[in-house]
Amino acid sequence: MKIKNLKPILFAAVASTFLVACDTPSALVTVPVENVDDNPLKISSLTEEQEKTWSHLDLKMDTIPGMSVDRTYKEILPGKSGQQVIVAVIDSGVDITHEDLKNKIWTNPKEIPGNNKDDDSNGYVDDMHGWNFLGDVTSEQLEFVRIIKRYDAQFSGKTLANIPANQKDAFLQYQKAKGEYDTKVGEAQANKARYEQILSQLKTSHAAVKAKLGKEDYTAAELKAITNPSPEMQNHIGFLTQMLGYADSIPEFMKNIEEGVEYFTNQLEANYNKTADFRKQLGDDPYDLTDKVYGNNNVYGPEPDGAKHGTHVAGIIAAQRNNGKGMNGVANDNIKIMVLRAVPDGDEYDKDIALAIRYAVDNGAKVINTSFGKYYAQNPEWVYDAIKYAAKNDVLIVNAAGNEGLSLDDPANRVYPNDQLDNVSEMADTFLTVGALNLKYGGELVAGFSNYGKSNVDVFAPGVKIYATTPENTYDFLQGTSMASPNTAGVAAMLRSYYPKLSASQVKNIIMKSGLTTNTSVILGGDTEKQARFSELSKSGEMVNMYNAFRLAELQK
Repeated sequence: MKIKNLKPILFAAVASTFLVACDTPSALVTVPVENVDDNPLKISSLTEEQEKTWSHLDLKMDTIPGMSVDRTYKEILPGKSGQQVIVAVIDSGVDITHEDLKNKIWTNPKEIPGNNKDDDSNGYVDDMHGWNFLGDVTSEQLEFVRIIKRYDAQFSGKTLANIPANQKDAFLQYQKAKGEYDTKVGEAQANKARYEQILSQLKTSHAAVKAKLGKEDYTAAELKAITNPSPEMQNHIGFLTQMLGYADSIPEFMKNIEEGVEYFTNQLEANYNKTADFRKQLGDDPYDLTDKVYGNNNVYGPEPDGAKHGTHVAGIIAAQRNNGKGMNGVANDNIKIMVLRAVPDGDEYDKDIALAIRYAVDNGAKVINTSFGKYYAQNPEWVYDAIKYAAKNDVLIVNAAGNEGLSLDDPANRVYPNDQLDNVSEMADTFLTVGALNLKYGGELVAGFSNYGKSNVDVFAPGVKIYATTPENTYDFLQGTSMASPNTAGVAAMLRSYYPKLSASQVKNIIMKSGLTTNTSVILGGDTEKQARFSELSKSGEMVNMYNAFRLAELQK
């Protein structure tokens, strides 16, 4: 499942506090208390330009908790040259013809385009820019629904006492999945009904006020200024005034609610559909890892909407810089994007992810971004083996922590993929899990949706309101740990480009040791009653900082 989140209806406000410096080598820039005192906390709204670029800005100079990307390009990179580094994006597909990405896409040097042959003998015909492990599949069930579908005939109506010892783990997972299904379907049905009710009232009230004022866009002040309203109009005014608290305009809010209706409808019709066989058209067995040849070379996928997430992720990493187009990626022209389409609208199959990781490693990727996740897995060992394979071949995997506002240190919240042997030990030191930062520091520094964990999240990076590429030469704001991960992957790729002697493990540890931290308490999961010190929410306790990372890499090269 692509790691994403619906825009919440309600937002909490808390007082801001100040940042202090982390313990870093003396060569690194820090943000001591006196500097923050000299530069008052930014309490005004960001400008439109700042909103589009905030993840690249500098805390010290801009009072915005970005990664100091622009400062790195200005102060460190002039006069330096790097090597080409391939970043594999395992996601929903990427629009490789996008104006800001077309020059940044990896091309397989071992393939002859369009000859319908497997020139490099890897099993994938004409895999010029990567591979599409989903074929024309767009929607899928969630994993727990697939578990029910797979085992219902075998386990329905039985108790643990009736189950052979070698099937008990599968039976317990089946029982847990059934409980999850009942809860989630009920929630989706209720949410769909609630959003449809809001949308219906929005359309009615908006139509009445639009006719009264003669325009689509209006402010709360203009609503209040309507003279001699009838009781019915008073109700419309009251409702719309309340809704304007959640968006800048009613048409914008209406679009958000329509997207919510669509989201919950798709959950019920696809993600929670126990009878559909979305995989059938691929012709493979998703529970047989030896059945490897399936899919096609269309890394964009069958429809633009399906590639929105992956295109956005790719742009965050490597959209062409300073070309006069919509935005700049973290990484410059040294970095190329390999596209591996393996994440549908629903939960990914372990087989697809394991094969995608191995494809990336075998074809020269040095960084892999994995902005997806799920809380059930039937064949996690396949992905674990692929993670170990990447580690053995010096490839760094940068992974999104997830968007449920949960502590990943709680065993009940284990998310896949992961590199956990237990809450202390890892199977590889080349797997970096990233939580999401908000665009202002203080109590709201951590995104309300972001997962966290002192043992199982490594760092935090910008993940709220990130502006980047979307299909058909468009751009949009998206948010999630899905965006925090590629921000970090871009930094990692640049380190591997300019300091090629550093191993994947060294790059991971430089990123974790070179960030900024704060001793302030932050809100967890969007719940103002639940707070903890930011430094206790990840293994490093830090925010990714590209400038510091380059300075530390310079000391270790």
